[in-house]
Amino acid sequence: MKLFSSVHDVQDIKQLVASALALKASPYAHSDLGKNKTLGLVFMNPSLRTRLSTQKAALNLGMNVMVMNMDKEGWALETQDGVIMNGTTVEHIREAAAVMGEYCDILGLRSFPKLQNREEDYNEQFFNKFVKFCGVPVVSLESATRHPLQSLADLVTITETWKPIPNPSQREGSSNSLKLAEAQTPLSFGEAGRGLPKVVLAWAPHIKPLPQAVPNSFAEWMCKAQAEEMLDFTIAQPEGFELEEGFTPGAKISHNLDEAIADADYVYVKNWSSYKEYGKLLDFPEGWMMDNEKLKLTNNAKVMHCLPVRRDLELSSEILDGPNSLVIHEAGNRLWSAQAVLKAMLENL
Repeated sequence: MKLFSSVHDVQDIKQLVASALALKASPYAHSDLGKNKTLGLVFMNPSLRTRLSTQKAALNLGMNVMVMNMDKEGWALETQDGVIMNGTTVEHIREAAAVMGEYCDILGLRSFPKLQNREEDYNEQFFNKFVKFCGVPVVSLESATRHPLQSLADLVTITETWKPIPNPSQREGSSNSLKLAEAQTPLSFGEAGRGLPKVVLAWAPHIKPLPQAVPNSFAEWMCKAQAEEMLDFTIAQPEGFELEEGFTPGAKISHNLDEAIADADYVYVKNWSSYKEYGKLLDFPEGWMMDNEKLKLTNNAKVMHCLPVRRDLELSSEILDGPNSLVIHEAGNRLWSAQAVLKAMLENL
């Protein structure tokens, strides 16, 4: 693996998930793999989980790590070719990325969209030019359109915690419901008589328009997992908030949250702005925040969110503080998803 920017860069998602879970069970089993290798983490935007988890993952593998907060510590970069740099930009991405590649064996890059020009954002110009000019393997730490490390961690979390109930009459309130502290070896998806988990990506309210990167990426990974017969996937959003169709092949689409989450085993809560009316936060009907009343419609679903989350706006505090929340468990798995990807890259250096 020389590039990790989307699920399309992964040959076998089941194997990658299994690798992450194996690393979780034995974090330092490959601590010599990264000896004398350096990971450079380049941030154009703020980060908490992505920075800490990826840095820790590299250390677990024996790597040296350098962090560059370009938005605060670096020069303003020019990305356009053929321009006279007589404005506010100081250094061209051609030189900046190439120099970073001289210092590092693997680079990670995080860059958010501007949400002003859809074509510009979805062309991923900044990310693609960085990959082109740096000359070393690159891990996406989130780009304008995707957040693959988050989505891998999400799939790891679902795989690890899925404990289906064989008898439908036992579903609600069953003692067989997941208790994370008692979780055993994950079941194989599609195992005879086990069924598949129903996973719902549920749009949530917000006070400002947010990028589509996380929901795009989650949808893309879940659609791939559905094609691999790992789960059943539905997307619920108000009209006008549909994602770009290329990210949702095979997903069921609903504009009714209550209907979508009926009998759901996992509800992934996330806000995103409109793709069609790009970057806009459109008017939407009430009733799109997940709370315990909504939870009653599900199969005692586990609730997920990538974090950070605005309590009692995107997701109710009663869920976040209750037994159905997986948000901390999910965030913990960010470490193992990053370590699995870095391990795959190091093995091919």
